[in-house]
Amino acid sequence: MNSDSVAMTDLSEKMHKPETVCIYGTGDFGRSLGLRLLQSGYSVVYGSRDPKNSLLLPKGSKVMSHAAAACDAHVVFMAVQREHYGFLTSLASGLEGKVLVDVSNNLKRGLYPESNAEYLSRLVPGATVVKAFNTISAWALQFGGLDANRQVLICGDRADAKQQVVNIAQSLGFTALDRGSLRAAAELEDLPLQLFPLWRLPLNIAICLTAFIFFYALTSDVIYERVTNGKDIAFRIMISLANKTFPIVSLVMLSLCYLPGALAGFLQLYNGTKYRRFPDWLDRWMLCRKQLGLLALAFGFLHVLYTLVIPIRYYVRYKKNVFTISLVKDNKTYEFDNTMAWRVDSYYSMGMLGFGLFVLLGITSLPSVSNSLNWREFRFIQSKLGYITLLLCTTHTFLYGWNKFLKPSSYRWWMPPAYMLSLVVPCVVLILKLILITPCVDRSVTRIRQGWERQGMTSANGRDTKTSHPLIA
Repeated sequence: MNSDSVAMTDLSEKMHKPETVCIYGTGDFGRSLGLRLLQSGYSVVYGSRDPKNSLLLPKGSKVMSHAAAACDAHVVFMAVQREHYGFLTSLASGLEGKVLVDVSNNLKRGLYPESNAEYLSRLVPGATVVKAFNTISAWALQFGGLDANRQVLICGDRADAKQQVVNIAQSLGFTALDRGSLRAAAELEDLPLQLFPLWRLPLNIAICLTAFIFFYALTSDVIYERVTNGKDIAFRIMISLANKTFPIVSLVMLSLCYLPGALAGFLQLYNGTKYRRFPDWLDRWMLCRKQLGLLALAFGFLHVLYTLVIPIRYYVRYKKNVFTISLVKDNKTYEFDNTMAWRVDSYYSMGMLGFGLFVLLGITSLPSVSNSLNWREFRFIQSKLGYITLLLCTTHTFLYGWNKFLKPSSYRWWMPPAYMLSLVVPCVVLILKLILITPCVDRSVTRIRQGWERQGMTSANGRDTKTSHPLIA
């Protein structure tokens, strides 16, 4: 074999030789990470204080002492807790020039004065520390991110080291997002400790609305009958009052999804520019519209389920039997009311169409679906069809009430029927939207959002991209 053949053989072996990755830690996360790396074509070596105990490690991996494991690997994953970093001081010289990927998290915020990654960088000054994979669970590693978060947040001080971690994340099927220098590590370590941060405001709104509407309906229906007529209809709490509360909360919360966009449009008209900051309360409101919509859809589903059981309720069957028997006894005929037939059929039709579009809005808000849509398609569904959904559901409520607002008996203790309360916010939103889509107003709003500014309205506070929200109107 000549020298050229030998050189080509050596080059081919180097090209096909799998990259070695070292993992310190043999817990759940370390084992899941190793298995995923092996499946992606990497060679995995574990560093353990007890190399003989390797029964649970993925097949095909190697296990050695900490010092020996890092010899052939340039990237070392630290899958151990901060409390166990002490062994690294004796390995500082062997880890010099390597990339240490810190995947640790803390049990609570403010536990230490500095982030785990910065502490690791101080322990091993010769290595380059990158914070990554701490927001990815062992479950996501095992199942490829198909059923969990697929985004890996990364921060570090050296671009070349971060790029190596990015390459690994992408080869495992994840997407990487650079969050800047290692100073951002503390923020990344706090992320897994947050409990539904974007859901707190919507949940509080839903709870408060539900409680208010329920006790309002309880007072005007059950308590009123007990006090004025001496009737005990408390059994209506379980189905009737619940089914009166859920649709009202659903409609109000759906309208709250679109109210901030309308307010933002009028603010931009008033300011004459899109480069003025929105108030913090409006900005926070706009950021949680998806959660408001999903909660509204959940209440809508409850309304549908509760409505389906109405025909089989004992009280409903009893009332039907009593009514039928009374007609027979009195020899009366129940006349067909053509107006009522139109009203009832229209009422159900508007409800079914509105709920169908509501479900469509919920489906397209899922990342797996929204990622397959371009911006124009997503905006058409969430904005255009969203307002049509709100209009259909509002019409459904108007048809439910029909002429009840004209009857004095509907105002018990001078309290308007509960359905009338649910129409206030949706009607306000629809009126504001109607104003915004009129040609003269729409033309001005469009120009402003394309960058036009009213003369003399250049923001003294500087231009701020915080006003750039999707689906503002």
